Amino acid sequence: MKEINYDVVVIGAGNGGLIAALKMAKSGKKTLLVERHILPGGFATSFSRGRFEFEASLHELCDMGHADKHGNLYTLFEELGVLNKIGFVDVPEAFRVITLDDHLDYTMPFGIDNFVNKMEEYVLGSRKSMETFFALGKEISAALKYLNVSQGKPETKVLMSDYPNFMRVAAYPVNKVLDAIKMPKKAQQILNTYWSYLGAPEDKLSFIHYAVMVYLYINLKAQIPTKRSNEISVVLAEEIKSCGGDIWYGREVKEIKVDNNRVCGVVLDNDVLIKTNYVISNASPHSVYGHMIDSKNIPAEALQLANSRKLSGRGFSMFLGLNKSKEELGLTDYSYFIYNSLDTTKEFARMNDLNNYSQVTVCLNNALPNCSPKGTTIMYFTSLYFGDCFDKAVTETNYFDLKDQLAEGFIKTFEKATNTSIRPYIEEIEVATPLTYAHYTDSPDGTIYGYLTADLDNMMPRLMRMYDEAYLNGLQFCGGHAMRSSGYNSSYLSGDVAAKLTLKAMKEAK
Repeated sequence: MKEINYDVVVIGAGNGGLIAALKMAKSGKKTLLVERHILPGGFATSFSRGRFEFEASLHELCDMGHADKHGNLYTLFEELGVLNKIGFVDVPEAFRVITLDDHLDYTMPFGIDNFVNKMEEYVLGSRKSMETFFALGKEISAALKYLNVSQGKPETKVLMSDYPNFMRVAAYPVNKVLDAIKMPKKAQQILNTYWSYLGAPEDKLSFIHYAVMVYLYINLKAQIPTKRSNEISVVLAEEIKSCGGDIWYGREVKEIKVDNNRVCGVVLDNDVLIKTNYVISNASPHSVYGHMIDSKNIPAEALQLANSRKLSGRGFSMFLGLNKSKEELGLTDYSYFIYNSLDTTKEFARMNDLNNYSQVTVCLNNALPNCSPKGTTIMYFTSLYFGDCFDKAVTETNYFDLKDQLAEGFIKTFEKATNTSIRPYIEEIEVATPLTYAHYTDSPDGTIYGYLTADLDNMMPRLMRMYDEAYLNGLQFCGGHAMRSSGYNSSYLSGDVAAKLTLKAMKEAK
């Protein structure tokens, strides 16, 4: 068996893996990034059909911002030397939400003052509670930065003196806090539109998780890369190589070798042994513990945690290239949240039904007018399934018919909700199901949201534990199944955290 030595091996060139590998390479470590696909990015990629280039997954980044007011992702890209190599543009509005059951229709702007004023127009008497919500969001954002600086070991006195409201709300779900600040129910329902971005309803979703996400969105606006998320992935991959790191595409890690509770190497599918004491995995714990490590070498606590976690939403996406312009089609908004109702608990339950056609749909041309040929439009449809409703419905013989049935349902639902007609103008269509995502990314059951961030497995416990010693010495996780939960922002930042923890372990081992 051929043997090669590396300081660190990163498994998977998804968002977290790319950042982790770049951070390690920039720190002077001999770094190998192993990716089983022939391209970097994982979910962060694009593909072409006919004369259209489609974005595989990204809707927008909420923690980016601009030079005068920026977020953690801006800072991270700047530190890694890639910020000026990627073009970004703001999306025009926060969201438009439409309900099918009672025909409600609200459009909300970016900017805290603008958002609060618009909410007051929709819900008279909501201003004070909305201002309180954003003040909490600002304090939570600052508190989370302190937790990051303190590496999960904050001083209680500092938390109590500097972030008292953070301490008061940290243990509660969204609905409890919004009720406590006396926010009118209708305002709560509009505010909670983004719930599906985290994949948990308001009575199970941590308030600090939701509040900081909404605060970042509304305060910093939201951005998308001008050349799709693939632009970010390619730039990160090129920067890794320019810093001396290696990327091996079309290779898969077959085994992570462990000796005395310590990583000692990885074996690839071509039987090459990479000797290393440090592995950062963008692949999920389910994949690592289930396929890459001998069961006798997996710590009981690690296996117990992985088995106790629930998988979040399984992904369904549809990509349309239309041969009419957005003006001709009457598509005036960038993002359309279409639900049956604004009751998040009911909507979450409905996502266990394959015939539920609630969706988040994006008209990309409203942010990037030239993203498709003149006189055409690009649209992305995304929805989630929970439980095994898709698995129960699909067979080897009905798969393509089922895809057609689902596509038809989502298109009809969009047309009904927006009073537009798009079906006659479809030039290109592609449909991705949970099976598609499982095939291309090795995501368990095709989940696109990692582990469900709800109840006891919410943001706070994950953040407080992420700086603890790894169950297996030398093994860290990043990406959507890691400590910061799913989403582009979280995945990128998780790669940074995993690299920092690995560098710290390397220093302490000397």
